[in-house]
Amino acid sequence: MKDRIALLLAALWWGSLTTIGFLVVPMLFARLGNPAVAGNFAGQLFAAQTWIALGCGLVLLVHFRAQGGGESVSAPARKAISLIVIALLLALLQQYAVAPHILARENLRLWHTVGSGMYLAQWICAGVLLWRMH
Repeated sequence: MKDRIALLLAALWWGSLTTIGFLVVPMLFARLGNPAVAGNFAGQLFAAQTWIALGCGLVLLVHFRAQGGGESVSAPARKAISLIVIALLLALLQQYAVAPHILARENLRLWHTVGSGMYLAQWICAGVLLWRMH
């Protein structure tokens, strides 16, 4: 049962990244017509996505750490933990180091590119994690 819950959390994490980043935010910019308004909504969605990542990631870390049962963690669990930690760090850096520069409209092209790259890397980590769990 715990494995199924962990799989659902990994799917929620990857699915929410996919839905927000590749469907909802592009639709905001296409439909709203005002980039400032769309950007404000996108920022709120990405902030919410960070909380989803933290919730799913922390529970998944506990899950994979508990699989060792007090013994050393298996190699597949260590790989999963590494993917989770990298994805969480990317989410936090994107939210608290990159997003403030975007909101302040400082060198927007650079910071948007960095943030998009971090988002894509987080999406890849979550996807690889989900693939390996199935």
